[in-house]
Amino acid sequence: MAIKVTWYGHAAFLIETKGTKLLIDPFLTGNPLAPVSADEVEADYILVSHGHGDHIGDTVAIAKRTGATVISNFEIQNWLVAQGVQNAHPQHIGGGYEYPWGRVKLTIAQHGSALPDGSYGGNPAGFLLYVEGKKIYHACDTGLFYDMKLIGEEGIDLAILPIGDNFTMGPDDALRAVKLIEPRLVIPIHYNTFDVIRQDPEAWARRVESETDARVKVMKPGETIEL
Repeated sequence: MAIKVTWYGHAAFLIETKGTKLLIDPFLTGNPLAPVSADEVEADYILVSHGHGDHIGDTVAIAKRTGATVISNFEIQNWLVAQGVQNAHPQHIGGGYEYPWGRVKLTIAQHGSALPDGSYGGNPAGFLLYVEGKKIYHACDTGLFYDMKLIGEEGIDLAILPIGDNFTMGPDDALRAVKLIEPRLVIPIHYNTFDVIRQDPEAWARRVESETDARVKVMKPGETIEL
C-alpha cells in the first residue's frame, strides 16, 4: 500500500498509512498557506514537535473533535491534558514506540519549545517514522546539527527539512543537512509563510540536486505525493 503525504503549508503534514491518518504540527488557523481549515481535517493521531503556536497550532481543537491520540513530549502532553485532550501518548528524545500502524522515534532538534501561554514545553523534537517499510524523517524546526548524519545512517527514504532561515536552518545549512542525511527524497518546508522566512525553494532544489544524489520535491500546499 502506498503512503500518501500531503503538505498543508509551513510544517504541517498529513501522512496516510494503512488506513490511518497522521497529522503533524497542524498549524492551520492563522496559516496563510493552509489549504484546509481545522474543522475540515481528520486525524487518528496528531504528532506535535514542540510548543510554538505555529506548530502546536490547532492540536487541541482537532484532538477534541476527532478523538485523535496526540504524540509529543511529556511536558506538552501534560499541558494538552490540562486543555481537555483525552488521548495522549508521551514520548521523549531518543525514545521510540510501536503503534498499530508503525513506529515513531523522537529525535533531537535545535530550537525552543515554549507553549502559547508561556508554559514550559520541554525539549523540541523531530520525528523519525517507520511505516510500511519506509523511513520518513521530519526534522521540524531545527538548526543544523552533526548528528543528522546518525539519523541518515537509518537509510532515509524521505527527509522533510526547513529552509526558511531566521527561525530554522536556511538554504545553506539545509543543503548541508541533506549531505549529512543522504535521503532519497527531500521536501523543503517552513518557508514563505511569513515575509521573514521568504525563500526560493526551486533555487534550493536545483542546488541540492546538483550537489547530492537526493531528489527534491517542491510541493504546493494541498498537494499529495505517494511513497
